[in-house]
Amino acid sequence: MFSKVAMASRYILGLMFTIFGANGVMMAFMGHGFIPMPPQPPLMVTIMTGFIATGYLLTLAMLCELIAGLLLLSGVYVNAAIVLLGPIIVNILGIHFFAEPSGIPLALFTAVLYVILVASRWSDFKQLVKR
Repeated sequence: MFSKVAMASRYILGLMFTIFGANGVMMAFMGHGFIPMPPQPPLMVTIMTGFIATGYLLTLAMLCELIAGLLLLSGVYVNAAIVLLGPIIVNILGIHFFAEPSGIPLALFTAVLYVILVASRWSDFKQLVKR
C-alpha cells in the first residue's frame, strides 16, 4: 500500500515540478510563461525582483525544478531528483510562510508528498544522517 502512495507522490511531484519548472524556464528566457501570473503583493514583487536581478538564480532554480520533475516522472535517478528538490521545497515553504500566506496549503501539500517520497527511499538516505 505504501509503495503505491509513494509512486503516486513521485508522479504528482514530477508533474508539478515539470509543469512549473518549464513555465519558470520560459519566464526566465522569454519574459512570460504559459501559466499567467496573478497579481502579487508588494513583498513577493520584491522577492521575485531580487531573484530576477541576480541574473541567474531564477533560471537555475527553474532548471533544477524542471530536471528534477523529469527525473521523477521517468523513474531514473529518483534519488538525485529528491536531493535537487530538498532546498527548493524548503524555499517554497519559507516564501509562503513568511511572505505569501495564501500559498501555504499547496506548499504543505508539496512538502507532504516530498516527505512520503523520502520515507519510501529512506534506506538510501539514512547514511546521510548517521553519526
